[in-house]
Amino acid sequence: MNSSWSQTILAGPTNVPPAGFEPAPPPPEGGALSPELRGLGADGGNATRWEPRIVRPGGRKLPSVYAAAPRVLVVDDDAVIRQLVVVNLELEGFEVHTAVDGVDALQMVREVAPHVITLDIMMPRMDGWDVAAALREDPATAGIKLIMLTARAQEADVRRGSRLGVDYYLTKPFDPDELITVVQKLAEGQPV
Repeated sequence: MNSSWSQTILAGPTNVPPAGFEPAPPPPEGGALSPELRGLGADGGNATRWEPRIVRPGGRKLPSVYAAAPRVLVVDDDAVIRQLVVVNLELEGFEVHTAVDGVDALQMVREVAPHVITLDIMMPRMDGWDVAAALREDPATAGIKLIMLTARAQEADVRRGSRLGVDYYLTKPFDPDELITVVQKLAEGQPV
């Protein structure tokens, strides 16, 4: 049985493939991916045609205060977690920047002026607590929405985050859908 499938591709300066880019070949039949993950549907039909659908970030329903996609700064010293968060947020149309520790985060805040920051606590050079305190003390950054994304799940940690003005506290392992929902709401100025 033949079927067609499509994939949404975000257009924009950060999502344009380089000249000469060729998409990867589809996985071999009978590979490790389930038919659903290969885009073939639950019936396991054979996909024979791929049709990209271009969506411009400006076409998303975003608050009018944004001329483009909201900017998110992902701060985590763990490269795997950082990339997981980046991929999920980029797929939702966010402009995503990264920092590997607290010192790097404070520098990136000045460069990219993020609307939302996901912030790990346990990092080298400067931890997430100190970053959150520095951001809240500076009138220029006090309004940035902060999400603590951390393995520290003790009630005392959650209370400390609340005292520092953290907007949301999410513990690892986390549900990417919950993270996306929280980032979207905070970027739109909605309560979470």
